Amino acid sequence: MTGTLEEKAVLVVGRGGGIAGAVTMAVRAAGAIVTVAGRNQQGLKEAYADEPGITAEYVDLTDEASIAALAERIGSIDHIVSTASARARGRLADLDRDAVQLSFDTKVIGPLMLAKHLAPRITEGGSFTLFSGVAAAKIAVGTLAVAITNGAADVLARSLALELAPIRVNAVSPGVIDTGAWDALGEQGKADYFRDQSARNPARRIGNADDIAQAVLFAMTNTFLTGTTLHVDGGEPLS
Repeated sequence: MTGTLEEKAVLVVGRGGGIAGAVTMAVRAAGAIVTVAGRNQQGLKEAYADEPGITAEYVDLTDEASIAALAERIGSIDHIVSTASARARGRLADLDRDAVQLSFDTKVIGPLMLAKHLAPRITEGGSFTLFSGVAAAKIAVGTLAVAITNGAADVLARSLALELAPIRVNAVSPGVIDTGAWDALGEQGKADYFRDQSARNPARRIGNADDIAQAVLFAMTNTFLTGTTLHVDGGEPLS
């Protein structure tokens, strides 16, 4: 059975662009009333200033009090999506403890606290979608901290699906997606990396934010899907 998002209240935690932006616009296009939340509330307001039906709120996933306050402000909710992340890349010898802690706080502990404070407010038929990532499925040197964070997010989704039932909880695991996350490589470096990845993965292309947004919509509206990680990665772990 497939549910509808028409007039449903959806909370999207994350930035004002990239995957979070694509998810926000996709659920709004499906008829949802959307609240976007993140640490840069003003930036979110500006990003969606011309978009009716989208309200911006403040939340810091590393601060439980902030999450509890958000829950009080928004009241009941139908669906929650947490896209926030803080990457801690590098080889073991170069990893910074604070960066690894922030990665877990943002992508694992933060969503756990979201569930703690918001699950009692999720309406019948509602869902919670969080984010993992391909590094958990394809181990590589230099992504150790990213991999263990994403692996923990996968386990969190399954654990919450059992404890919060019948609220449905799933994770989406993106592969290499063309967002600003790769801009630090520089224009040529990014182009070379994308070309290499496209040649390697079975899909023979780089993913885009809309690919991920469609997976989130599926997770939200398929009423028989729970405790699952949807791998939207072009088959990258096979390469």
